Amino acid sequence: MNVLVWLAAILLILMILIGGKKGARSFISLFFNFGVIMLTIFFMMDPHANPIILTLIACTLISCINLFFINEVNSKTKTAFLASMITIAIMLLFIAIVTKKTMIQGFGEEEIDELSIFSLYIGVDFVKIGASVIIMSTVGAITDVAISITSPMREIFNHHPSISRKDLFASGISIGKDILGSNTNTLFFAFIGGYLALLLWFKDLSYSFGEIVNSKVFGAEMIIILCAGIGIALVIPIASWINAYFLVRRNDET
Repeated sequence: MNVLVWLAAILLILMILIGGKKGARSFISLFFNFGVIMLTIFFMMDPHANPIILTLIACTLISCINLFFINEVNSKTKTAFLASMITIAIMLLFIAIVTKKTMIQGFGEEEIDELSIFSLYIGVDFVKIGASVIIMSTVGAITDVAISITSPMREIFNHHPSISRKDLFASGISIGKDILGSNTNTLFFAFIGGYLALLLWFKDLSYSFGEIVNSKVFGAEMIIILCAGIGIALVIPIASWINAYFLVRRNDET
């Protein structure tokens, strides 16, 4: 426990030294996001609750924390929030279908021994739980990409207020192209790094490559990575168009 406290203190000091007030707000937002996730899990335990709706509410709160609390309320955070919500709504429908078709919900055969002493009749829809897990894993990346596009687009517009909506949209897409590759690889290494220990365990159990690829655990991880990449790819044109539309419209009105 002392190690965790020291690591948290080091992180807080570095974030304050480098990021100032925004760094301190970013550190506090970690606890807010953790609280939102824990409350979401608590409400999902109710058999009558809809995990998809709870996930949408949780993603809205997380997006508000990551955008408005850290970066304050302004034009770039408003458009980033709107783009994030549209992308998350699209991804919720898409992920719910993918989860049902691929049947990755529930537990894999590697976890059967651990579940043998527990009751499986808990009244929870694991298809919706599986979709909720995937979308909660992607919301951070979606909001991060959205603000990473809207912020430089506003700077471009401030330096070139006469720029057309089409050219501003093209600038946002150009920025998104640079973000797309790096963020997708970041997600890949983040998830595969957590899966590395399980891969070593599969090797000790003499699993073949085909058994690893077709295992439910591996399939769930890969679907999370691919869905997160799709979410990043979708939010780029959505955020670019919304931001270009509102910036040029505001300029025309003034």
